[in-house]
Amino acid sequence: MAVEARFVVIRDGVEKMTFTSKKEADAYDKMLDIADNLVPFLQAGEIIDDSDAIERLAFYLAQEKDSLSRLLKGGSAKPAPKKSKTDAATVTELKPASNQ
Repeated sequence: MAVEARFVVIRDGVEKMTFTSKKEADAYDKMLDIADNLVPFLQAGEIIDDSDAIERLAFYLAQEKDSLSRLLKGGSAKPAPKKSKTDAATVTELKPASNQ
């Protein structure tokens, strides 16, 4: 029998993602925190009325925080590196909830 450690990111009682390393789980949890903080910022701008679109945009911006940071500092956006097959194998994606 094999023993396998898994790290699960849980937000508001809902499992978001499962990882095989604590470092990856912590990084994903931090990204969700950033997305949660972006939602009120985007809502205050009153540019987008659809709350689902705001949440999706906040999630995208949080995922691309490094590129966004470069852009805000006057640099150019570099495409995010593609995940290798081994990276993808360590993550089990769960159905995304409407509230990040």
